[in-house]
Amino acid sequence: MTHQDEHREHAVPETGVVRPGTATKHRRFRRSRDERMIAGVCGGAAELLGVDVTIVRIGLVAATLIGFGFGFLLYLACWIIVPEQ
Repeated sequence: MTHQDEHREHAVPETGVVRPGTATKHRRFRRSRDERMIAGVCGGAAELLGVDVTIVRIGLVAATLIGFGFGFLLYLACWIIVPEQ
């Protein structure tokens, strides 16, 4: 089966009607209300990525230490820009 054949299987039928339950659900980045220590940015990122929140927090700390504060700036920007759930 080629890549084009796979794409055709997931395409909308020629009638243009999409059956209920077959449409893909869009996941959006939102700050978490449940998994939060400060603003819920890491909790929301963990929910979006489908990983444990601890992994995201460790990655953010590593980005802050190794990236000369980049992780902190990224967290601050997400706190301001990303809406809450």
